[in-house]
Amino acid sequence: MAERRIVIAGTGSGVGKTTLTIGLMSALIKRGLTVQGFKCGPDYIDPTYHTAVTNRVARNLDSWMLSKDTVVDIFTHGSRGADISIIEGVMGFFDGKSPKTNQGSTAEISMITGTPVLLVVNCASMARSAAAIVKGFQLFADGPRIEGVIANKVGSEGHFKLVKTAIEQECQVPVIGYLGRELDIEIPERHLGLIPSIERGDLDPFFDRLGELVLETVDIDKLLEISLASPLNKNEGSTLFEKKAEKTVKIAVAKDAAFNFYYPENLEILESYGAEIVFFSPLADEALPAGVDGLYLGGGFPEEFAPALSNNHIAKDSIKQAIEQGLPTLAECGGFMYLTDSIEATNKISYQMAGVISGDVKMQSKRAALGYREISGRKNNFLIGENEKAKGHEFHYSTFHSENEIEYAYETKGMRGTKKEGYLKHNLVAGYTHFHFASCSEMVMNWIEKCKEIKAHG
Repeated sequence: MAERRIVIAGTGSGVGKTTLTIGLMSALIKRGLTVQGFKCGPDYIDPTYHTAVTNRVARNLDSWMLSKDTVVDIFTHGSRGADISIIEGVMGFFDGKSPKTNQGSTAEISMITGTPVLLVVNCASMARSAAAIVKGFQLFADGPRIEGVIANKVGSEGHFKLVKTAIEQECQVPVIGYLGRELDIEIPERHLGLIPSIERGDLDPFFDRLGELVLETVDIDKLLEISLASPLNKNEGSTLFEKKAEKTVKIAVAKDAAFNFYYPENLEILESYGAEIVFFSPLADEALPAGVDGLYLGGGFPEEFAPALSNNHIAKDSIKQAIEQGLPTLAECGGFMYLTDSIEATNKISYQMAGVISGDVKMQSKRAALGYREISGRKNNFLIGENEKAKGHEFHYSTFHSENEIEYAYETKGMRGTKKEGYLKHNLVAGYTHFHFASCSEMVMNWIEKCKEIKAHG
């Protein structure tokens, strides 16, 4: 029996993939369907949109960080119970890790998952030329199946008809609809406070209106027709989410508006290896939950909430005390920033943080780092040892400064070479890098073993 799934791909960044993806999700839900969202690449913000619109946890599909079997595993796991899965692409359709291959690209994800592709083309200021663009994408590589086109930023229905006629004649694929250039709706800027506002429901009227607009100008029946695909066989040997152990340890996870960047799979893999996840909120000044054996401080926007976090002494003191007593802890990006002495905002006002890590974080308006990272462990790192490797990414607008000698946690290799990164202290592994546990399940086993060891000596 066929399944329904579709990739929303773009000719480049900024052509309107996210707007269309959200609009299509909203429109399909208005038609009574259960929709599952996925995002290509390591982005955390777009999946938050998807989750808010669909009421199902959206997931990332990343063919650079993860093996093909793992990508399929995450897709089949996430799409269970959905009538249709929508995979939002990243950058342009063929853009990925390298200019020489499709690795890490939306095109590669579409091939790994055997998913039909809907290409979004910015048709502003062109008519027949739009067909040349689509034809180029069709001929560029064997494998991807471009099954339809959506024209974005068209000037009028008449303009759409010109574009549709040209593409359908020259490329033999249906143009199933359009969004107008003069829409009375704009996707909000991707600013740092966006995720909390999405989660509060502030954008629900926006999602609803976008769904109505898509229903007016996109042929949803045609979309459902081209989204039919053969079922994916879950790889026989893939056991990513299968229970491997009884619950033996409790790991506290900071989860609130300030700390919310977690791959769902990271938490599920922890659970599959025997961890019970206990959520708490530093932003609400909750103390570290009693009786936990480990701590995970994920990424997010502590700088947006620095005044509140600075004043929340119950949370700060309980976390500091537990880490200094040897609680096995991973702190990624925002979590790492929170554990330093202070965060200095772009207005130069400094806010005291937990003070576990000797040094200060300074925010800047210019991005400090972005990109994939290959991570190699170092000696004394309980989480990822000297001979172990993981994959992840970095994305931050701040820099860390310390006058003390640092024991680095790991080495990272990116586009600009290899460098020592992160911070080791007690049983704390902290740094700017976001890990994907599915790239190195040893990390999870190491963490749980360390928790058990500390618990036994407690």
